[in-house]
Amino acid sequence: MFTAAGCARHSTARVPAPPAKPAKIGSTETGIASWYGVPYDGRRSASGEIFNMEKLTAAHRDLPFQTWVEVTNLSNGKQVDVRITDRGPFVRGRIIDLSMAAARQIDMVRAGTARVRLKVIQPPVNALENPEIRADGYAVQAGAFSDPSRAQALRETLPYSDARVVEPHGEQHGERSGDPSLWRVLIGHALSVQAATALAADVERATGQAFVVKE
Repeated sequence: MFTAAGCARHSTARVPAPPAKPAKIGSTETGIASWYGVPYDGRRSASGEIFNMEKLTAAHRDLPFQTWVEVTNLSNGKQVDVRITDRGPFVRGRIIDLSMAAARQIDMVRAGTARVRLKVIQPPVNALENPEIRADGYAVQAGAFSDPSRAQALRETLPYSDARVVEPHGEQHGERSGDPSLWRVLIGHALSVQAATALAADVERATGQAFVVKE
């Protein structure tokens, strides 16, 4: 059965991620996709999120976590949009490992693998309202500046498709949220503490600094 054979070659162990390469919107990659489900369902992925095989997520070797990718099955033209939350696949010749739900949408569950084209896309407009993404409301701060042009300059260099500049927001109380008088550069939306912590480590490797903040 493919599920058993495929999963035997997939690892969700927390391994050091390589330095993130820029997730340039519109960039493409072509190669072989596989999928994974049981027995990894319910386990923590490399991003810190709990893997749910019924959600539209995927593993990629080096695209930044939270990058959105359009996956096209080149044998039938079917497409699915997935969010990168894990590292893999660790099998030579494969470029992405889809969740079972994503594989089902492009009709590759039975075959086990498929030749696909990946395209980096903007996060969906309704991403924050999507219950598959919504978590505890944390993000990662990559920098804070009194000059908004410096914040924008940093944002444009970051290899994360959801990097954004947040205007000064006044006094905050309770959870750490960074200096409220500065223009902040944030990455990630509505993350759990665990997912934000894992993303912060990824961001720090790319930028040299990062910490978790409450959105």
